[in-house]
Amino acid sequence: MSANADIVLFVDDEPMILRSIERVFLNSPHRIMTTGDAEQALEIVKKEPVSVVVSDQRMPKMQGIELLEKVKEISPPTVKILLTGYADLATAVRAINSGEVFRFIQKPWEDAELAELVESACSRFALQRSLEGADEAMLLAIAEMIELKDPLTQGHCKRVAEYSIRMAEILTVDKNLLRCIRVGAWLHDCGKIGIPESILNYTGGLVRNHSQWGAEVVRLADMGNEATNVVLCHHERYDGTGYPRQLRGDDIPLEARIVAVADMYDAVTSDRSYRKKRTHEEAVAILRQEQGRALDPVLTQLFIDMLSTCRELDQ
Repeated sequence: MSANADIVLFVDDEPMILRSIERVFLNSPHRIMTTGDAEQALEIVKKEPVSVVVSDQRMPKMQGIELLEKVKEISPPTVKILLTGYADLATAVRAINSGEVFRFIQKPWEDAELAELVESACSRFALQRSLEGADEAMLLAIAEMIELKDPLTQGHCKRVAEYSIRMAEILTVDKNLLRCIRVGAWLHDCGKIGIPESILNYTGGLVRNHSQWGAEVVRLADMGNEATNVVLCHHERYDGTGYPRQLRGDDIPLEARIVAVADMYDAVTSDRSYRKKRTHEEAVAILRQEQGRALDPVLTQLFIDMLSTCRELDQ
């Protein structure tokens, strides 16, 4: 086992459950630790650089949610997973939506699903560590690494950043906001790292949490409030029907509204697994349809005018 192996701590008051977990991870590259006592788990987190904590919800001395809240206080970067029975599913979903828990898995679990979930959590922890202290060249490299899992999205984050910066420069925003917009645009989909393609290609509620997961990573890495806003709010809609907070109009931070326009244009003019790319003219027509609905109407017009000027200069 590598000296840099991730430490994954499992907490459950049933010894049989812990033995089953140890069997699942018998050949794991990670350092697996187990305990049946919540207080002991907290002591381990204080002493060891734990990457991931997986806790049962129903335990006699301390509920899993309470334990994971205490883990967050001791070690904010540690990724938290809830192990739950059917009766606690609503609790698990609320914990994810509030940002207290990364994911949950239901008992009885599928061994492969549990192993995949732990790998996802370790990837998220690694991303968090990679962002800390990274310069802009490293941040762009990390963003491009995130895109490697889907060849059709390669270059997307860089193009979105370039469009966004050009818009921000027209608006003459200050240098700090300009930097945060660039970083936020590069990392706007970083919450998708570690999420299996089967989930990314599903349009249900779980994948919608990627903006919250990503924003938490960027916040913990101290990338700046405005960069965090971009990651968190780039799927908000101007009419208030977006996610995760259903913000409306100018309540959506300016930096997120800028990136949302650039993101939609680049997504529409790029090939995806579920559709072919649209032409520039078709994309502009879509942007116009979304003015005042998904997109800020003033910023959308600014973007369309900007592209028109650039295309005229290229001719």
